[in-house]
Amino acid sequence: MTGTDAPFLRTLCSLRWLAVAGQAATILVASWVLGLELPQLPLWSGVLVLILFNLYAQLRVLDADTAPLTAFCHILVDVAVLTWMVGWSGGVGNPFGSLFLILIALAALALPVRWTLAVAAACLIGYAVSGIFGKPLPHGYFTAMDLHQWGVVANFLLSAAVVLAFATRLAMALRRREHELALLRERFARNEGIVALATHAASVAHELNTPLATMTLLADDIADQTDNPEVRDDVDTLRELLVQCRERVLALARPAAGQARGNAPVTLPQVLEQWQLVRPTITLRRNEDAPLQQPLDPGIGHLLMVLLNNAADAGEQAERPQVDLTLRIEGSDLIGEVRDYGRGFDARDAVLPGTLFNSGKTQGMGVGLALSHATIERLDGELWMRPAQGAGTRVGFRLPLAAPEISP
Repeated sequence: MTGTDAPFLRTLCSLRWLAVAGQAATILVASWVLGLELPQLPLWSGVLVLILFNLYAQLRVLDADTAPLTAFCHILVDVAVLTWMVGWSGGVGNPFGSLFLILIALAALALPVRWTLAVAAACLIGYAVSGIFGKPLPHGYFTAMDLHQWGVVANFLLSAAVVLAFATRLAMALRRREHELALLRERFARNEGIVALATHAASVAHELNTPLATMTLLADDIADQTDNPEVRDDVDTLRELLVQCRERVLALARPAAGQARGNAPVTLPQVLEQWQLVRPTITLRRNEDAPLQQPLDPGIGHLLMVLLNNAADAGEQAERPQVDLTLRIEGSDLIGEVRDYGRGFDARDAVLPGTLFNSGKTQGMGVGLALSHATIERLDGELWMRPAQGAGTRVGFRLPLAAPEISP
């Protein structure tokens, strides 16, 4: 067991309160209704001990070490109290002696094998002690056979309720853990692909540096050799694109580990200027009160670029090349939304989170959404996708402006 198994101890505490109520009710019914002369002091002492221990357990269960030894000690107290109660109320003749099996079943469902065997051994010892030293059940208004039959019925109903409640709760916890493990496996596989992609990109960056330098020199030569204004404008645009490419290549060439947080922050105008330089045919509309001078994490800038490119691609496919961008600050969070005017998406498709190298676009590599979701996770934010009214898709995100530091 690990810290995630704390619900087992909480379940034991809940079942222990049920045991306290059942024991108290049994003592009262047996004494006042069935007329059995039971030893009141020992039995009520056992109930009191169970109450005190459960109060102590509930105070410690929130921050307790939920190692198997801790759970075993909890169950051991239950075994000892049950042995005491059964021993003072009939021993092996008490039909509630089979409740030892419930404790073994609980241990088998939640503890490792060796601790389950230890619980089983403790229950066998407890049952044997209650049988050897147990006090015979006195006679009351009913015969011994009638008492035993009614006790068996009550014991069966109680055992069924306990097993059903515990098994249901444990099954829900196990399903929740399996779901979390599946998400972790998916995240690990995607991040492993991102790391491999980053490693390959860093090596390719060095190879691209020389061709980009050559292309820059050729652009300068063309600008010097022509007097055509249109050609000069095209060459200027080409230079700006080459500058962007060189900046991206230099960023790829930097070591990724430990330097992502050290990159200089960016602003919204810088991100939009770079994007519109690459996508000049797309009409971009943004809200007037957008935080233009707010410094942003470079990862947020990359996220905006990816979402804007996806929206532009969707709009171009639907012959509506327009993108709406909305950004605002609420408290310490940056909330944004990118809306395209494409054909929308099928709600049955698992669009978010994206998986690496799995794209719905014919010419896409499937990296954009996967990297976007990785950025969202790194900055401790959230990402969502909704259909837009009329046509298109709205992709929104919430990110803390003061992102938590990432431990190396």
